[in-house]
Amino acid sequence: MTIAKKIGTLSALTCAMLAMQLAQAEEPFVNPDWANSAWYLGAGVGRSRANIDQQRLTTSLQANGASVTAFNTDQRDTGYKLFVGKQLNRYLAVELGYFDLGKFGFNATTSGNGVLNGEAGFRGANLDLLAQLPLTERLSLLGRVGANYAKTSTHFSGNRLAAVTGPDQSEHKFNPKAGVGLEYKLNEALALRGEVERYRVNDAVGNRGNVDLLSVSLVYKLGRPAHSAPVYVEPPAAAPAPPPPPMVAPLPPPAPKAPQPTSEKVSFAAEALFDFDKSAVKPDGKAALDDLLAKLQGMDTEVMVTVGHTDSVGASDYNQKLSLRRAEAVKAYLVSKGVDASRIYTEGKGESQPLADNRTAEGRAKNRRVTVEVVGTRTVK
Repeated sequence: MTIAKKIGTLSALTCAMLAMQLAQAEEPFVNPDWANSAWYLGAGVGRSRANIDQQRLTTSLQANGASVTAFNTDQRDTGYKLFVGKQLNRYLAVELGYFDLGKFGFNATTSGNGVLNGEAGFRGANLDLLAQLPLTERLSLLGRVGANYAKTSTHFSGNRLAAVTGPDQSEHKFNPKAGVGLEYKLNEALALRGEVERYRVNDAVGNRGNVDLLSVSLVYKLGRPAHSAPVYVEPPAAAPAPPPPPMVAPLPPPAPKAPQPTSEKVSFAAEALFDFDKSAVKPDGKAALDDLLAKLQGMDTEVMVTVGHTDSVGASDYNQKLSLRRAEAVKAYLVSKGVDASRIYTEGKGESQPLADNRTAEGRAKNRRVTVEVVGTRTVK
């Protein structure tokens, strides 16, 4: 496959991924913790490099009565890969892929006007275990180990074919592979990877060597939901106090004061309620929300407002959606504990209302938060 065809294929896949993401933007939010079992697919292209065994080929030619006068190699080509994966948890995934590492060749000139040309191509399938170590909210370190099943197709030409067993040969073999790289989340559905991988391969004439692939890949995460912004409804205003009774002699004792509306506001650190880049409330976070509900016993709750905030790391659109999902996750848990859903309103402020300086780690930690404000009346005994 030529470089133009490979790049064209990957461009078409990229357009398809973006179209799928735009189509999903109209779907309702279903499961905020979907990523624990997410499927994804991707495609990559890059530069491949093989090791051609010059010494072995030279020895074979000499054994057939020819001395090598010149030996030229072409050990670099363009490779590509297609893959589908399943995220097992935050740190591990399994990937199944197809790869084409390109074609590599040599040209040997011998005494007596002898020529031997060879070309070998490698393609096949692989199954890898992928480990992911988050470095920041968007950047992760990748490491992979696995196995590849490669088909090697070798073609020889020239007037020194006696040095090899035949002009056209092929080989199928299982071998290990490994790699390292980095992944950067562009948004909730798309990520960009840069990797270096080593494929152990066998050629069709008994040589065992390595092919290295340095690639850039685009990854699309299937089922990643988009969320529409909710409409925030202002809390109802308190009813005006009734007019005082007319003056009548003798004056009656004054009526007791009606309970006055009160407001209580609590702020939770995002790390206390949620795991990294997740919007499902953790068990420890549920305990903190239970403690808040216990403190509200005896209050006639009129309105509860949950507001999510983030730091300034990452794109503002992504931070806005993440803060909104977390605010709604808090609402869902409060509703599950008996709070009337019609009295709870949610907002996502993203990075727009920092409490501290985002240039420091301490400041960013303070800005990642969820606040719960309760408006209601308490009866004083």
